[in-house]
Amino acid sequence: MPKPSKALETFPNPAPGRDYAIHMRIPEFTCLCPKTGQPDFATLLLDYVPDRLCVELKSLKLYIWSFRDEGRFHEAVTNEILDHLTTATAPRFMRLTAKFYVRGGIFTTVVAEHRKRGWKPQPAVELGQQETQSSIHTGEAT
Repeated sequence: MPKPSKALETFPNPAPGRDYAIHMRIPEFTCLCPKTGQPDFATLLLDYVPDRLCVELKSLKLYIWSFRDEGRFHEAVTNEILDHLTTATAPRFMRLTAKFYVRGGIFTTVVAEHRKRGWKPQPAVELGQQETQSSIHTGEAT
């Protein structure tokens, strides 16, 4: 059975000559409140433009799982995860959004970003909205 791990594995970017975005939704993040020891739950949204390396998904899953029994403030854990991911992958751009569920009547969202020195995104190209088809419906707009 797999065990939680702080090791992040990577693989070579298959298209290093192109800027493209990778979006991941990680709905099962948990850590402990450092004050009360009670569990905190969050959905993490990871968006990045890879440079030479991409993060491998199974290692990311086990890495995220490794925080389950650790006490962390929301702001600290969001920045810690971003630091570890940027150290492992050295992306052109990375944004981690942590949407924590209600605690004491307060929802908390923490957004942390990293930009590679000198990197500037290409201008966005606006195309007409295309209807997407999927066999999975999450109830959320993509």
